[in-house]
Amino acid sequence: MRRLFIIDGSKALSTAIRRAFGRDTLIQRCQVHKARNILERLPKSMHASVRSALRQAWELDDAAKAEKLLRNLARRLNADWEGVAGSILEGLDEMLTVTRLCLPRELRRSLACTNIIENVMGTARRVCRNVKRWRSPSMAMRWTAAAMMEAKKGFRRLKAHKQLPALRAALDRQQPGTSTERPLAQIAEAA
Repeated sequence: MRRLFIIDGSKALSTAIRRAFGRDTLIQRCQVHKARNILERLPKSMHASVRSALRQAWELDDAAKAEKLLRNLARRLNADWEGVAGSILEGLDEMLTVTRLCLPRELRRSLACTNIIENVMGTARRVCRNVKRWRSPSMAMRWTAAAMMEAKKGFRRLKAHKQLPALRAALDRQQPGTSTERPLAQIAEAA
């Protein structure tokens, strides 16, 4: 069964996922984290225009056009902000995974960032912060389970929960060995 991993953008995490689940594993980089990382390196006067360009690219239904917009943004910033341009280009294919899967817009918006798991992580940090010494792996598992039970109280249904069968269908269409670097229409034509 194919899986979609949604991560905050850590290269080490991406490498570990690919090592554990295969080179062709589908990974979506969190667009919120990516935008934050890009904007924190720019002066405030540029935030609105760059945020707008990023949002415009991520709202497109066509991954090729979105990639072109992001590459153009990087090219424009490259002269004065080379590090920012590099940040935009780094992990570009993973920023557009849910777009390449041709998911419905609302589901794509929900899966394009790590917001759906941030509540669990924050609650786990809060619940476990008082532990001074972890005595065993089973202790860590008990505390983590307790944190998840606490986080469960704040869970809400995914806004696009009725569109989850579209995600399953998109993942089923992906064959091992295929990459999300090409739109699904091209993959179907090649088959």
